[in-house]
Amino acid sequence: MQTRADMTPAGRRILDAAGGLFYREGINAVGVALVSDTAGVTKKTLYDRFGSKDELVVHYLRRRHENWWAHLDERLAAAAAPRTLALMDAYLSHPELDVARGCAFINAAAELPPGHAGWRVIREHKEAVRARLAELIAEDAPGADAGDLAEHVFLLLEGAIAHRGIDGGDARVHKAHDLVARLLREAAPR
Repeated sequence: MQTRADMTPAGRRILDAAGGLFYREGINAVGVALVSDTAGVTKKTLYDRFGSKDELVVHYLRRRHENWWAHLDERLAAAAAPRTLALMDAYLSHPELDVARGCAFINAAAELPPGHAGWRVIREHKEAVRARLAELIAEDAPGADAGDLAEHVFLLLEGAIAHRGIDGGDARVHKAHDLVARLLREAAPR
């Protein structure tokens, strides 16, 4: 798979256009004609660069993951303990997350049919988040069952993020943040 550095300027424009459109309008609502028009290229150029809309969706999801992960790493590098909470805060501060649209990966999972190559990217992203939570919890609450607590925190976070899009606000993300802070305090060694 091409990385951003390997892409031609037209390929980057296509991916930029597709990313905005897929997130705002939905993957199934956006056709290649709209993507190519928005990017200022022909449909032939889009197909030459990506092969199919399905492959463009995979690239879009990979780019979302890369952008989110870079943002998360920046937040974690600057965070004081407990850094688990910094991961949660990254969802609130990420510039590509629209309160009204929620999580791009949850949205894509709702739209993509079983067997679509994008499912692999979605699963990898979500598993990477859960694994990072386990690492951070192990740091923040030594001696706790980091895997079990990470699963608990992950489910709280996913529910809160899903409701961010449904509710159009951050109240449940803040509530989940408070619940996780309490869980970490209770799991910390005394």
